[in-house]
Amino acid sequence: MLDASLVQFPKDTRRFQQFIDGRWTAGASSAEIVRQSPAHGRDVTAILVGTALDVEAAVRAARIAFDDGRWSGLPSSARCKLLRRVADLIRRDAEDLAMLETLEVGKPITQSRGEVAGAADIWDYAAGMAQALHGDSHNNLGDGLFGMVLREPIGVVGIITPWNYPFFILAERLPFILASGCTAVIKPSEMTSATTLRIAELAAEAGVPAGVINVVTGTGPVVGQAIVDHPLVDMVSFTGSTNIGRSTMVNSARHIKKVSLELGGKNPQVVFADANLQAAADGLVYGMVANAGQTCVSGSRFIVHRDVAAELQKLLLAKIARITVGDTLDPAVKMGSIISPVQHAKVLGYIERAKSDGAELLCGGGANTELLLSVLPTLFAETRPEMQINREEVFGPVASLLTFETAEEAIALANDTEYGLSAGIWSTNLQNTLQAVRRIKAGRVWVNTFMAGGPEMPIGGFRQSGIGRESGIYGVEEYTEIKSVHIDMGARSPWLV
Repeated sequence: MLDASLVQFPKDTRRFQQFIDGRWTAGASSAEIVRQSPAHGRDVTAILVGTALDVEAAVRAARIAFDDGRWSGLPSSARCKLLRRVADLIRRDAEDLAMLETLEVGKPITQSRGEVAGAADIWDYAAGMAQALHGDSHNNLGDGLFGMVLREPIGVVGIITPWNYPFFILAERLPFILASGCTAVIKPSEMTSATTLRIAELAAEAGVPAGVINVVTGTGPVVGQAIVDHPLVDMVSFTGSTNIGRSTMVNSARHIKKVSLELGGKNPQVVFADANLQAAADGLVYGMVANAGQTCVSGSRFIVHRDVAAELQKLLLAKIARITVGDTLDPAVKMGSIISPVQHAKVLGYIERAKSDGAELLCGGGANTELLLSVLPTLFAETRPEMQINREEVFGPVASLLTFETAEEAIALANDTEYGLSAGIWSTNLQNTLQAVRRIKAGRVWVNTFMAGGPEMPIGGFRQSGIGRESGIYGVEEYTEIKSVHIDMGARSPWLV
């Protein structure tokens, strides 16, 4: 285990209450969940175990805040200013937020700092989207009829977020939801709740009215289920596994409740023979080990033209050998820990299964003794499409190599999955690139880069990777209802005379 005296831990475990109706509250239960840093094995935060009663209080607060117009009735310019204030406060408290993220998730501090800075930028962008939201008018219905299409906020939104990017993923949703005029009840992962509670606190400091943002901490089967089942929650945004997303969709159907789902992925990276192999190797390794591979859009299937497979393999191994793993509070470290002992064992299990299935182990293949709950970056070759390592989402720093000879074969391999979240294409040939962009089934496609972009671009998946879109103007429209209005401007022609 890492010597904890070498890192700057807070002196005491940081304790949080629920944040409901604009204030901290003890909630209905005094039970706590204490979170240990996965990289250091020390207690860092403690949250309350929320109950259905806490969800009831949070939903009622959000419902009242929406219905009385304290948020939905504000001019968009006022919502814009308040959201920008939140962005400023995120930047003010960036180091504290990054530290909480690193301690709870186990990711390197430099990564957390980048995510917090990026989240502040997203809040700034979403603020402007409050003023960009608009409807349509139809002046072509004849002299006696005028038509309007209005976009109205859908109401109370339940947001259920995962443990891998708790602050950044929330930033890809919450400010856009608020920009539309909706109110929110948020359930973060019980393992990584601190930064979500802090954003609720910062929003209150910025002047966002009480009841607009509510956070109930606790477990999915209790808190998450209560949010999904509540009849006063108009829509649910869920980010997480495909299995839980499927049950969220089924349960939401009881109330004909709209859902937005960003789920799992088994994402291909296609490398054509004409690619810049140095750039491709760097992008492939980044997509493989960023956040220790615990990223839904992580590139875990390397689909490489047979003519360049040997050369790319050498470049990949050289890159992987240079990855620094260690104390996540060291700015030089590139890769941190797996989130929990359960997930750590799961990743190691996938590695052992790949070995037993006959895949060739090129590097890694086990736990990393330099850091608690860490896995060595692991790359397999000589894999077959039907192997478990190519079918299921590992959620660790593990990737497999597949080869192809024709563009048709590459696209078939890329689409040989039930998922469709993201894909990477590496090529300098315009025809290869555009054909692959058009034909690969994925919600996000990167060309000669990976996991890049900005808040202007929509995110979401095809097939088993989810439904709906977040971010950009699409992420505001997602949380609105469309209303058609027909205005008769002339004397009515009687139906009965």
